[in-house]
Amino acid sequence: MHILIANDDGYLAPGIAALVRACEGLGSIDVVAPEQNASGTSNALTLSRPLSVFEGSNGFKVINGTPSDCVHLALTGLLPRRPDLVISGINNGANMGDDTLYSGTVAAAMEGYLFGIPAIAFSQVDKGWSELAAAAQAARAVIDQVLAGGLDGPPFLLNVNIPNRPDAQQLPRRITRLGRRHASEPVIRQDSPRGDPLYWIGPAGDAKEAGAGTDFHAAANGQVSITPLQVDLTEHAGLGPWASRLGVPRA
Repeated sequence: MHILIANDDGYLAPGIAALVRACEGLGSIDVVAPEQNASGTSNALTLSRPLSVFEGSNGFKVINGTPSDCVHLALTGLLPRRPDLVISGINNGANMGDDTLYSGTVAAAMEGYLFGIPAIAFSQVDKGWSELAAAAQAARAVIDQVLAGGLDGPPFLLNVNIPNRPDAQQLPRRITRLGRRHASEPVIRQDSPRGDPLYWIGPAGDAKEAGAGTDFHAAANGQVSITPLQVDLTEHAGLGPWASRLGVPRA
């Protein structure tokens, strides 16, 4: 077993260190992570400049780029051999509902999935790293369950959110779907010391669709949410209606 571990909080984040420790004994592990916090970078690849790779003080490979850069470089020449599993996290805060579209944590796992490798993204529901050791144990339990079923067959992409609780490993696990959020809160305007306007993206909105079966509902009820994800953004149900509306045939 060969595992690649990445994240979006940076190579010095407590979450990735905890995840690496949790995976000990599963096989060989390579860690490739961003030099700085790259939260919210989604699937961005750095195409406008070359990327540097160095070894951090903790022995991890470090790239001055995005989470997707880290996995992409690892899989296209940085590592001596292809990993069997790509794992991302543990993220400092939830990646549920619409957040998955912006998440660098999910994007790192998705990059592995796009290369045909099974992948799992792990996040804690609340920020602050509380009960991180318990979350790492819960992550290992999920990994063990996945590996028990084998990695043969089509690749998969799982998004896992773990409540910040000391009993995280014992919490029930649920297969969920993504919920939805309300629109983000308003932008926050400030002035620079020279009087120029500065703007901060506002915080995420509240959960909009958080009923039974969603990741939001599972997390709110003390459950580990496991959501299978796909990359196909096609609105399949809309192919026929749009063909009729535009008067063009379907391909």
